[in-house]
Amino acid sequence: MSVFLQSISGIVTILIMVLVGYVLAERGWFDDKSSSILARLVTQIGLPCYMIETIFGRFSAHDLRVMLPQLRYPALSMVILLGIAMAVAQIFQVKKSHRGLFTSMFFNSNTVFVGLPINQALFGDKSIPYVLVYYMCNTTFFWTIGLYLIQRDGETESGLNWQNSLKKIFSAPLLGFMAGVALVLLKVQLPDFLLSDLTYLGNITIPLSMIFIGLSISKAGLSHLRLGKDHLLILLGRFVVAPLLMTLMVLPAKMPHLMKEVFIIQSAMPVMTNAPVVSKLYGADADYAAIMVTETTLMTLIVIPILMVLLG
Repeated sequence: MSVFLQSISGIVTILIMVLVGYVLAERGWFDDKSSSILARLVTQIGLPCYMIETIFGRFSAHDLRVMLPQLRYPALSMVILLGIAMAVAQIFQVKKSHRGLFTSMFFNSNTVFVGLPINQALFGDKSIPYVLVYYMCNTTFFWTIGLYLIQRDGETESGLNWQNSLKKIFSAPLLGFMAGVALVLLKVQLPDFLLSDLTYLGNITIPLSMIFIGLSISKAGLSHLRLGKDHLLILLGRFVVAPLLMTLMVLPAKMPHLMKEVFIIQSAMPVMTNAPVVSKLYGADADYAAIMVTETTLMTLIVIPILMVLLG
């Protein structure tokens, strides 16, 4: 019962911040540029500072050498999920114009905007480095294979632009993570005033991320939500297939128990918030992607307490 109450408490904490964003959006506080400004503040300022301060302040060089090789678990799970998603799209005859986007949403999860605050609420700051390990793998897959799949659905010519993909992979949050790792491995000492600045700026990450999700839900429109065949299959992939696969992989593995829990929770996160933006850019069905972001984000509020009880 304590595990269930803890998970409910963590989800309610997140839900209240999401609700604030939703209500403010419904009352007209945000214009068309607001979502991009919030996203840039989080990804370009808050997250990099948060990652540097977290890694530098909480981990030793030995801790990092033990932790980073565990990237193989999320990487392998995403490769398997990719194969499952492509097979499901064929078997259930998903519309050809949706297959790339469907596959991308099936196997990629929202590891930062939703995954980071949920894991912090459930497990505390000690979970953050494990969240970031999963994030490294997830963002690489999304901005390479996921991007190609979405392009294939759109009106523009398919094909990977490796230069642009590398820029997306080596984003500010990932560079912040790498900077934190380098500082620890090189045993660099940062001045106290700089650490304070990193802490203050990093603290904007969680609340702004949740307000962004609330704004996104308002923009998508709750009246457009429905449970069609494609929608149910993506929900099944995100919240049943992905966490079940990750559980089977990590339970027998030799790694900290907290890392196992974080990897399982991260695998069950909603669809990437970048999916509608990329779909719009390449002429794919951005409305379909936005609806799936909304539906899976709302469903997370039900799924995570259940997962926490099962893990407990």
